[in-house]
Amino acid sequence: MKTVGIIGGMSWESTSTYYKRLNQLINKRLGGLHSAEILLASLDFAPIEEMQSKGDWDAATQALIAKARQLEKAGAESIVIATNTMHKVAPQVEDAVKLPLLHIVDAVAEHLKQNNVNQVGLLGTRFTMQQPFYKERLEQQNIKVLIPGESDGNTVDNIIFKELCHGQFTD
Repeated sequence: MKTVGIIGGMSWESTSTYYKRLNQLINKRLGGLHSAEILLASLDFAPIEEMQSKGDWDAATQALIAKARQLEKAGAESIVIATNTMHKVAPQVEDAVKLPLLHIVDAVAEHLKQNNVNQVGLLGTRFTMQQPFYKERLEQQNIKVLIPGESDGNTVDNIIFKELCHGQFTD
């Protein structure tokens, strides 16, 4: 079994979901008491969110690169970033280490294709919905992407930052 390195903490709620799901998948595949071999490097989300809000993607990139290098030194054999938005800097993170980065959009596209889905609605932070890094990567795989208008997009963004990042799941 290969050791996966998770760059997490953005928010810790999403990180815990990745950790749990990876373990569930390994246990389902191998049975018994098997679990995933995982190394976790977690960031404090508050400074990352501030960098995002200020548009300081260079600083955010450097923070993720530092964590990726920690995981590489610790023995990870691949890396995942436990959030959609920070995949904006995934190419730079992958270029900074010798490990493969398992890109979330590629996994989403593969799942969609397996289920014969060629058009999706993209919901996420305002960065994920409005910036091209996620949408264009899906479109390169012949998947049409629909995003909400500005008002609905702002509502989704607020729900993510004010509720989901705090573990609140309301109607």
